[in-house]
Amino acid sequence: MSAPASEALGSQRNDESFSDIWDEIVWRGLVHVSTDEEQLKTLLAGPPVTYYCGFDPTAPSLHLGNLVQLLLMRRLQLAGHKPLGLVGGSTGLIGDPRPTAERTLNDAATVAEWVGYLQAQVSKFLSFEGDNAARLVNNLDWTAPLTAIDFLRDVGKYFRVGTMLKKDAVSARLNSDAGISYTEFSYQLLQGLDYRELYRTYGCVLQTGGSDQWGNLTSGVDLIHKSEGAAVHAIGTPLITNSDGTKFGKSEGNAVWLDAAMTSPYAFYQFWLNTDDADVVGRLKIFTFLTRVEIEGLEAAVAAEPFKREAQRSLAWHVTTLVHGEAATVAAIAAAEALFGQGDLAGLDAATLESAIAELPHVSVSPQTTVAEALVETGLTSSLGESRRAIAQGGVYVNNSKVEESATFEGTGLAGGIAVLRRGKKTLAGVRLI
Repeated sequence: MSAPASEALGSQRNDESFSDIWDEIVWRGLVHVSTDEEQLKTLLAGPPVTYYCGFDPTAPSLHLGNLVQLLLMRRLQLAGHKPLGLVGGSTGLIGDPRPTAERTLNDAATVAEWVGYLQAQVSKFLSFEGDNAARLVNNLDWTAPLTAIDFLRDVGKYFRVGTMLKKDAVSARLNSDAGISYTEFSYQLLQGLDYRELYRTYGCVLQTGGSDQWGNLTSGVDLIHKSEGAAVHAIGTPLITNSDGTKFGKSEGNAVWLDAAMTSPYAFYQFWLNTDDADVVGRLKIFTFLTRVEIEGLEAAVAAEPFKREAQRSLAWHVTTLVHGEAATVAAIAAAEALFGQGDLAGLDAATLESAIAELPHVSVSPQTTVAEALVETGLTSSLGESRRAIAQGGVYVNNSKVEESATFEGTGLAGGIAVLRRGKKTLAGVRLI
């Protein structure tokens, strides 16, 4: 990530208007499914407990679905509880079953490298100081020494195949053309083993994860109950979707990554800024540390003056600052303003310009190319005749400067050899000069 999220840790607070942390996370919409609610409420209102969430290195970065877990972990830590951040060096070698098809297995060296990346990302969202300091763990540490016989005798004997077949992820694959391999079928045993190991070693009594992982979460609850005779808990958070039900994630090919090299701070900021009115209040609750009063004020603003997009700007500011730092957020805002003629494009660095035009229609042309031709190539006009008319009417700009009909891109390159083409007030395209 481009800047440490830990910069903001000291200013983060839970909302004191709630009687306890359980009431707050329920209000924020962070509890989609859970084990016994009354017991969880009592547990979290009592002395500090140890809890964990696991992150599998099936990619070199976490994404916004993982950010939900990280922020839930942080809220529980702020309430005095002790977090364990598990990065799955062993489970990452397999990957949990996807709904439609078998995963491609990554080699051990790649997974080990990604473990390091994810551990660094997790570390930026939790505090490693104080009485309830966070701890990072890797399930390869206790899985690698196990023999297959030990695993089957000590873990497998507690699982019933009939119950495993009923898990949503498994049943979906069984009913698909792809089927499911024994490798992925066994994933829930490995996750159950993780929970039991953390229960035995650290007294861990709560696991959090996405609601689509509920079958894997409860496998550990059941294993601990059967082998240890103890009751432990799980919380499944909602999946992040748009109001139309569209899910975000790497399996869907539209993941919003936390690594700045994979989703730039500019693109990250724009993602949150473009949140639909129907989704923005829910995302403010989940992804920011704004109080109930502050969020209710923004909710009222959405209802009264939605065109001002006050809630979206607040959301984009707070989440981008949380993940990438304030400087990157300021740069992203400056880039957006400059693109639309309200700032200095020449003041933007090459990386920011590159990430900005990546979100726009863009083409590569020679400096001798006319602006009229580039308008057609980028799709801002449908013909050279339309281009000439738009230029003649004074509605075409290169780097926020109005152009003449004969204009080319000679001498227009900004940092990185990029020029910004604009038609009217809001229609933009990027031009790379080659």
